Amino acid sequence: MHKLMIKAVTMLISVLVTSCATRTSYQDLYGQEIPASAHTDQIVSIGPDTRHVNVQGGNSVRFIVGDREFAWHFNVARTIDSFDLREVAPPGILGHAVIAHVSPDPKYLTAP
Repeated sequence: MHKLMIKAVTMLISVLVTSCATRTSYQDLYGQEIPASAHTDQIVSIGPDTRHVNVQGGNSVRFIVGDREFAWHFNVARTIDSFDLREVAPPGILGHAVIAHVSPDPKYLTAP
C-alpha cells in the first residue's frame, strides 16, 4: 500500500511539473521579437505623448524610442486585438503604457 501511494504521488508531481513547463506565456500570444536591424513592414517612433500605435497582424514593426529601438513581428493569436507594448519591449525602454492595436492579419480573413 505504501509503495502504491508513493507511486501515485510521484506521478502527480510529474504531471504538475510537466504542465508548468509547457505553459504558454502571454508574450507568446503576441508574436515574436526580431532583430531591430531586420527588414520590417513599418517603422514607428514612440515619444513621451504616444499612447497607442496601430499595426496589422502578420506585419513586423521597428519601434524607435529616443536613441533605443526594438522590433516585433505581430503574429498574434486570433483572440488578441490589443496589448501594452511594455509586455514585449526590452526592459526599461518604455516608461509609459503604449497600447498596440492590432488589426487582423489579412491572410486569415475569409471572404463573406
